[in-house]
Amino acid sequence: MSRGPADDRRLRDPGLYGPGSEAWRLNREAMLLLAAGPRALLLQIAHPLVAEGVDQHSDFRRDPWQRLHGTLQSYLAIGYGSTDRARAEIRRLNGLHRGIVGPVRDDTTRERHGPRYSARDPALSMWVHATLVDSTLVAADGWLGPVSRDRRERFYAETMPIARAFGIGDDLLPPDLAAFQSYLAQMLGPRGPVAVSPTARRLARFILRPPLGPVVPWLGWLPAPTYAWTMWPAIGLLPDGVRDGYGLHWGPLERGVSRWLVGGFRFWRPWFPEALRWMPQARAADRRLAGSPRRADPGPPRGDAQ
Repeated sequence: MSRGPADDRRLRDPGLYGPGSEAWRLNREAMLLLAAGPRALLLQIAHPLVAEGVDQHSDFRRDPWQRLHGTLQSYLAIGYGSTDRARAEIRRLNGLHRGIVGPVRDDTTRERHGPRYSARDPALSMWVHATLVDSTLVAADGWLGPVSRDRRERFYAETMPIARAFGIGDDLLPPDLAAFQSYLAQMLGPRGPVAVSPTARRLARFILRPPLGPVVPWLGWLPAPTYAWTMWPAIGLLPDGVRDGYGLHWGPLERGVSRWLVGGFRFWRPWFPEALRWMPQARAADRRLAGSPRRADPGPPRGDAQ
Protein backbone atom coordinates (compact mmCIF):
# COMPACT_ATOMS: atom_id res chain seq x y z
CA MET A 1 0.00 0.00 0.00
CA SER A 2 1.45 3.34 -1.02
CA ARG A 3 1.73 6.27 1.33
CA GLY A 4 -0.32 9.40 0.72
CA PRO A 5 0.68 13.05 1.25
CA ALA A 6 -0.63 13.00 4.84
CA ASP A 7 1.53 10.00 5.67
CA ASP A 8 4.59 11.69 4.20
CA ARG A 9 3.94 14.85 6.20
CA ARG A 10 3.60 12.82 9.40
CA LEU A 11 6.80 10.89 8.73
CA ARG A 12 8.74 14.06 7.96
CA ASP A 13 7.36 16.06 10.90
CA PRO A 14 10.38 17.75 12.56
CA GLY A 15 8.66 17.97 15.96
CA LEU A 16 9.04 20.87 18.35
CA TYR A 17 12.78 21.36 17.71
CA GLY A 18 13.86 19.91 14.37
CA PRO A 19 17.15 18.81 12.81
CA GLY A 20 18.68 22.29 12.67
CA SER A 21 18.28 22.84 16.41
CA GLU A 22 20.97 22.80 19.05
CA ALA A 23 18.70 20.53 21.09
CA TRP A 24 18.91 17.83 18.42
CA ARG A 25 22.68 18.18 18.22
CA LEU A 26 23.33 18.08 21.96
CA ASN A 27 20.76 15.63 23.26
CA ARG A 28 21.54 12.80 20.87
CA GLU A 29 24.79 11.90 22.67
CA ALA A 30 23.94 9.01 25.02
CA MET A 31 26.89 9.57 27.34
CA LEU A 32 26.08 13.25 27.65
CA LEU A 33 22.54 12.48 28.81
CA LEU A 34 23.78 9.82 31.21
CA ALA A 35 26.00 12.47 32.78
CA ALA A 36 23.38 15.24 32.67
CA GLY A 37 20.56 13.04 34.02
CA PRO A 38 21.90 12.35 37.54
CA ARG A 39 23.14 15.96 37.82
CA ALA A 40 19.72 17.33 36.88
CA LEU A 41 17.93 15.02 39.33
CA LEU A 42 20.26 16.01 42.17
CA LEU A 43 19.74 19.69 41.37
CA GLN A 44 15.97 19.24 41.20
CA ILE A 45 15.63 17.65 44.61
CA ALA A 46 18.09 20.18 46.06
CA HIS A 47 15.02 22.42 46.09
CA PRO A 48 13.32 21.29 49.31
CA LEU A 49 9.79 21.41 47.87
CA VAL A 50 10.75 19.29 44.88
CA ALA A 51 12.34 16.80 47.28
CA GLU A 52 9.07 16.62 49.23
CA GLY A 53 7.11 15.83 46.08
CA VAL A 54 9.53 13.17 44.88
CA ASP A 55 9.69 11.60 48.32
CA GLN A 56 5.92 11.36 48.70
CA HIS A 57 4.78 10.61 45.14
CA SER A 58 7.42 8.38 43.61
CA ASP A 59 8.60 4.81 44.05
CA PHE A 60 12.13 6.15 43.82
CA ARG A 61 13.46 4.08 46.71
CA ARG A 62 12.09 0.81 45.38
CA ASP A 63 13.16 1.27 41.76
CA PRO A 64 15.22 4.39 41.01
CA TRP A 65 16.00 3.10 37.53
CA GLN A 66 12.33 3.26 36.59
CA ARG A 67 12.16 6.94 37.50
CA LEU A 68 15.43 7.71 35.74
CA HIS A 69 14.21 5.84 32.67
CA GLY A 70 10.82 7.57 32.75
CA THR A 71 12.36 11.01 33.09
CA LEU A 72 14.80 10.39 30.24
CA GLN A 73 12.11 8.95 27.97
CA SER A 74 9.82 11.94 28.56
CA TYR A 75 12.65 14.39 27.87
CA LEU A 76 13.55 12.62 24.63
CA ALA A 77 9.92 12.26 23.51
CA ILE A 78 9.50 16.03 23.77
CA GLY A 79 12.84 16.65 22.07
CA TYR A 80 12.74 14.11 19.24
CA GLY A 81 9.13 12.99 18.93
CA SER A 82 6.75 14.19 16.25
CA THR A 83 4.80 17.35 17.03
CA ASP A 84 1.73 15.37 18.13
CA ARG A 85 3.88 12.97 20.17
CA ALA A 86 5.73 15.77 21.95
CA ARG A 87 2.58 17.73 22.73
CA ALA A 88 0.87 14.60 24.01
CA GLU A 89 3.79 13.97 26.37
CA ILE A 90 3.62 17.54 27.68
CA ARG A 91 -0.12 17.12 28.29
CA ARG A 92 0.54 13.81 30.06
CA LEU A 93 3.12 15.33 32.36
CA ASN A 94 0.98 18.36 33.12
CA GLY A 95 -1.89 16.05 34.03
CA LEU A 96 0.38 13.87 36.16
CA HIS A 97 1.74 16.88 38.05
CA ARG A 98 -1.73 18.11 38.97
CA GLY A 99 -1.97 15.23 41.42
CA ILE A 100 1.44 15.82 43.00
CA VAL A 101 0.44 17.94 45.97
CA GLY A 102 0.71 17.42 49.68
CA PRO A 103 1.95 18.55 53.06
CA VAL A 104 5.54 19.54 53.74
CA ARG A 105 6.88 17.09 56.29
CA ASP A 106 10.37 18.43 56.89
CA ASP A 107 10.26 20.99 59.71
CA THR A 108 12.90 23.35 58.32
CA THR A 109 11.36 23.26 54.84
CA ARG A 110 7.90 23.94 56.26
CA GLU A 111 9.17 26.96 58.22
CA ARG A 112 10.90 28.43 55.17
CA HIS A 113 8.55 27.49 52.32
CA GLY A 114 5.14 26.96 53.91
CA PRO A 115 3.00 23.96 54.82
CA ARG A 116 2.20 22.57 51.35
CA TYR A 117 3.75 22.01 47.92
CA SER A 118 2.40 21.51 44.40
CA ALA A 119 4.27 20.24 41.37
CA ARG A 120 2.19 22.65 39.27
CA ASP A 121 3.61 25.65 41.11
CA PRO A 122 5.14 27.65 38.21
CA ALA A 123 8.18 28.55 40.33
CA LEU A 124 8.93 24.86 40.93
CA SER A 125 8.29 24.05 37.27
CA MET A 126 10.78 26.78 36.36
CA TRP A 127 13.42 25.25 38.62
CA VAL A 128 12.94 21.74 37.18
CA HIS A 129 13.10 23.15 33.65
CA ALA A 130 16.24 25.13 34.51
CA THR A 131 18.05 22.06 35.84
CA LEU A 132 17.49 20.23 32.55
CA VAL A 133 18.65 23.16 30.41
CA ASP A 134 21.70 23.89 32.55
CA SER A 135 22.70 20.24 32.97
CA THR A 136 22.64 19.68 29.21
CA LEU A 137 25.03 22.57 28.66
CA VAL A 138 27.30 21.74 31.59
CA ALA A 139 27.53 18.08 30.56
CA ALA A 140 28.24 19.06 26.94
CA ASP A 141 31.08 21.32 28.09
CA GLY A 142 32.55 18.52 30.17
CA TRP A 143 32.09 15.55 27.86
CA LEU A 144 32.18 17.00 24.35
CA GLY A 145 34.14 20.24 24.69
CA PRO A 146 33.21 23.88 25.30
CA VAL A 147 29.91 24.98 23.77
CA SER A 148 30.19 28.47 22.24
CA ARG A 149 28.18 31.38 23.60
CA ASP A 150 26.20 31.61 20.36
CA ARG A 151 25.20 27.95 20.52
CA ARG A 152 24.26 28.29 24.18
CA GLU A 153 22.02 31.24 23.41
CA ARG A 154 20.31 29.37 20.58
CA PHE A 155 19.77 26.31 22.77
CA TYR A 156 18.26 28.37 25.57
CA ALA A 157 15.94 30.20 23.14
CA GLU A 158 14.77 26.84 21.77
CA THR A 159 13.73 25.67 25.23
CA MET A 160 11.58 28.70 26.05
CA PRO A 161 8.41 27.50 24.24
CA ILE A 162 8.68 24.19 26.09
CA ALA A 163 8.86 26.03 29.40
CA ARG A 164 5.72 27.99 28.52
CA ALA A 165 3.93 24.75 27.64
CA PHE A 166 4.57 23.59 31.21
CA GLY A 167 2.80 26.66 32.61
CA ILE A 168 5.83 28.88 33.19
CA GLY A 169 4.78 32.43 32.41
CA ASP A 170 6.97 35.19 31.03
CA ASP A 171 6.98 36.79 34.48
CA LEU A 172 9.12 33.86 35.67
CA LEU A 173 10.85 32.73 32.49
CA PRO A 174 14.20 34.49 31.92
CA PRO A 175 14.05 36.19 28.52
CA ASP A 176 17.57 35.29 27.40
CA LEU A 177 20.66 33.33 28.38
CA ALA A 178 22.19 36.12 30.47
CA ALA A 179 18.99 36.43 32.51
CA PHE A 180 18.84 32.65 32.83
CA GLN A 181 22.36 32.57 34.25
CA SER A 182 21.39 35.30 36.73
CA TYR A 183 18.36 33.24 37.72
CA LEU A 184 20.55 30.20 38.40
CA ALA A 185 22.96 32.26 40.50
CA GLN A 186 20.07 33.65 42.53
CA MET A 187 18.47 30.24 43.09
CA LEU A 188 21.79 28.70 44.15
CA GLY A 189 23.03 31.67 46.16
CA PRO A 190 23.09 31.89 49.96
CA ARG A 191 19.72 33.68 50.01
CA GLY A 192 18.13 31.47 47.35
CA PRO A 193 15.52 28.76 47.93
CA VAL A 194 17.78 25.87 46.87
CA ALA A 195 19.24 24.23 49.98
CA VAL A 196 19.73 20.48 50.31
CA SER A 197 17.34 19.09 52.91
CA PRO A 198 17.61 15.84 54.89
CA THR A 199 14.91 14.44 52.58
CA ALA A 200 17.04 15.24 49.53
CA ARG A 201 20.11 13.65 51.10
CA ARG A 202 18.18 10.43 51.68
CA LEU A 203 16.93 10.41 48.09
CA ALA A 204 20.40 11.14 46.70
CA ARG A 205 21.64 7.76 47.88
CA PHE A 206 19.23 6.07 45.46
CA ILE A 207 20.35 8.30 42.58
CA LEU A 208 24.06 7.77 43.15
CA ARG A 209 23.97 4.13 44.23
CA PRO A 210 21.00 2.52 42.50
CA PRO A 211 20.69 -1.28 42.75
CA LEU A 212 21.81 -3.06 39.59
CA GLY A 213 19.29 -5.89 39.91
CA PRO A 214 16.40 -4.18 38.05
CA VAL A 215 18.66 -3.46 35.04
CA VAL A 216 21.22 -6.28 35.06
CA PRO A 217 19.74 -9.13 37.13
CA TRP A 218 22.88 -11.24 37.04
CA LEU A 219 24.83 -8.37 38.66
CA GLY A 220 22.21 -7.66 41.30
CA TRP A 221 24.43 -9.18 43.99
CA LEU A 222 27.11 -6.49 43.57
CA PRO A 223 27.25 -4.05 46.50
CA ALA A 224 26.68 -0.43 45.49
CA PRO A 225 30.15 0.85 46.54
CA THR A 226 31.78 -1.34 43.87
CA TYR A 227 30.23 0.70 41.05
CA ALA A 228 29.50 4.04 42.73
CA TRP A 229 32.56 5.51 40.98
CA THR A 230 30.64 5.53 37.67
CA MET A 231 28.59 8.44 39.08
CA TRP A 232 31.62 10.51 40.04
CA PRO A 233 31.69 12.50 36.77
CA ALA A 234 28.08 13.59 37.40
CA ILE A 235 29.00 14.58 40.97
CA GLY A 236 31.89 16.61 39.59
CA LEU A 237 29.50 18.61 37.42
CA LEU A 238 27.45 19.79 40.40
CA PRO A 239 27.86 23.33 41.75
CA ASP A 240 30.20 23.26 44.74
CA GLY A 241 27.55 24.40 47.20
CA VAL A 242 25.08 21.71 46.15
CA ARG A 243 27.74 19.00 46.26
CA ASP A 244 28.74 20.14 49.75
CA GLY A 245 25.08 20.23 50.79
CA TYR A 246 24.77 16.56 49.92
CA GLY A 247 27.94 15.82 51.86
CA LEU A 248 29.60 14.25 48.81
CA HIS A 249 33.33 13.82 49.03
CA TRP A 250 35.26 15.32 46.11
CA GLY A 251 38.93 14.62 46.59
CA PRO A 252 41.90 13.62 44.41
CA LEU A 253 40.61 10.07 43.85
CA GLU A 254 37.18 11.20 42.67
CA ARG A 255 38.69 13.91 40.46
CA GLY A 256 41.23 11.52 38.96
CA VAL A 257 38.72 8.77 38.16
CA SER A 258 36.31 11.31 36.66
CA ARG A 259 39.03 12.77 34.43
CA TRP A 260 39.93 9.23 33.33
CA LEU A 261 36.32 8.35 32.46
CA VAL A 262 35.63 11.59 30.61
CA GLY A 263 39.01 11.59 28.87
CA GLY A 264 38.50 7.99 27.74
CA PHE A 265 35.11 8.83 26.28
CA ARG A 266 36.41 11.89 24.46
CA PHE A 267 39.35 9.92 23.05
CA TRP A 268 37.30 6.95 21.82
CA ARG A 269 34.15 8.87 20.79
CA PRO A 270 35.16 9.39 17.13
CA TRP A 271 35.44 5.61 16.72
CA PHE A 272 32.14 4.71 18.41
CA PRO A 273 29.47 3.73 15.88
CA GLU A 274 26.44 5.99 15.89
CA ALA A 275 24.25 3.06 16.89
CA LEU A 276 26.07 3.05 20.25
CA ARG A 277 26.77 6.77 20.59
CA TRP A 278 23.40 8.25 19.75
CA MET A 279 20.12 7.85 21.62
CA PRO A 280 17.64 5.60 19.76
CA GLN A 281 15.04 8.40 19.84
CA ALA A 282 17.43 10.66 17.93
CA ARG A 283 18.10 8.01 15.31
CA ALA A 284 14.34 7.36 15.01
CA ALA A 285 13.79 11.08 14.43
CA ASP A 286 16.45 11.07 11.71
CA ARG A 287 14.65 8.18 10.01
CA ARG A 288 11.32 9.99 10.36
CA LEU A 289 12.69 13.04 8.57
CA ALA A 290 14.18 10.82 5.89
CA GLY A 291 10.71 9.38 5.29
CA SER A 292 11.46 5.88 6.55
CA PRO A 293 8.49 4.25 8.33
CA ARG A 294 10.70 1.77 10.19
CA ARG A 295 10.44 2.55 13.91
CA ALA A 296 9.96 6.19 12.98
CA ASP A 297 8.58 7.32 16.33
CA PRO A 298 8.99 5.29 19.55
CA GLY A 299 5.90 4.73 21.66
CA PRO A 300 5.04 6.57 24.87
CA PRO A 301 7.50 6.33 27.74
CA ARG A 302 6.64 4.28 30.76
CA GLY A 303 6.98 5.31 34.36
CA ASP A 304 6.55 8.64 36.09
CA ALA A 305 8.62 11.68 35.37
CA GLN A 306 8.59 14.89 37.36
